[in-house]
Amino acid sequence: MTTNGPVLIDLDTPSPSPAEAPPVDDFDAGRPVAMQHLAALSVRKPSRLAKWFWSLLVSLIGFVVSLAAWDYVNALLARSPVLGLIVTVLVAGFVAVMALISLRELAAFGRLRRLDKVHKEAQEAIASNDLALARNVLSDIKKLYKNRADLEWGLAQLSDREAEVMDADGLLQLAEQTLLLPLDDRARAEVEAAARQVATVTAIVPLALADLITALTANLRMIRRIAEIYGGRSGTFGSWRLTRTVLTHLVATGAVAVGDDLIGTVAGGGALAKVSRRFGEGVINGALTARVGVAALEVCRPLPWGVASKPTVSQIVSRALAGLFGRPKADQ
Repeated sequence: MTTNGPVLIDLDTPSPSPAEAPPVDDFDAGRPVAMQHLAALSVRKPSRLAKWFWSLLVSLIGFVVSLAAWDYVNALLARSPVLGLIVTVLVAGFVAVMALISLRELAAFGRLRRLDKVHKEAQEAIASNDLALARNVLSDIKKLYKNRADLEWGLAQLSDREAEVMDADGLLQLAEQTLLLPLDDRARAEVEAAARQVATVTAIVPLALADLITALTANLRMIRRIAEIYGGRSGTFGSWRLTRTVLTHLVATGAVAVGDDLIGTVAGGGALAKVSRRFGEGVINGALTARVGVAALEVCRPLPWGVASKPTVSQIVSRALAGLFGRPKADQ
């Protein structure tokens, strides 16, 4: 009579771990992901002939439309003065709105230039230990944030303590501590939110262009909000210019290259890429979005990093993707 019971099977060789499993067939590690496409398209310089073509085309279309509108208004005035007057008022209102939009864009470009000027002068003051230049930088920063209700306490603290500091480095660190640390937290939260959105959509939505469109819109919105947090308030054209500047810097420094460290740092040795192509690309796109965010912080921040340390991509990605693709990690 036989009895049924547990059977012990000894294996001569240890079983392989999931991390050592071969990748699935649909994962192409060499294929550029959405953020690489976005960066490549943004930094591609058009030829001079193409610039002349588009400039002349826009000028020609604008001239033809303006002439047609002028002839239409004159003909309508000759036929019916009342209708002609109504159209004239509408055209004048449209021109006024366009003028206001142009002024707003010019003001946005001016604020971005002010941020860049303050940042460069701060670097010069720290490098040369020029106290007079540092005080000029401090004055520019106070003018930049004088109407910010959320920085009233910091401005008051800065005004009370700035006379006590007698070196350039310490003076700028005081401004950083009283004014920029709260802004850094808000800007870092924007980067984490954008990285989480891009990674989630890439991993879940199976549409071919969904990751590219999501990466484009999320990064544009992230860069614009970071500029607004630091006082840039970039307009539509200013946002595109700022985005191009950030991505050009990333491409020039090789920071958009996809390597094994991107997946390995977040997902543990590339295990996600071996399980699912979409999950692997989601992590990569999220990490590259975080890199864009870190570069945007450096571009939009009026002072170089001193008291506060520059956030790293691994910290941002770990906080942003905690719980989405693996076990949540503690805040770093």
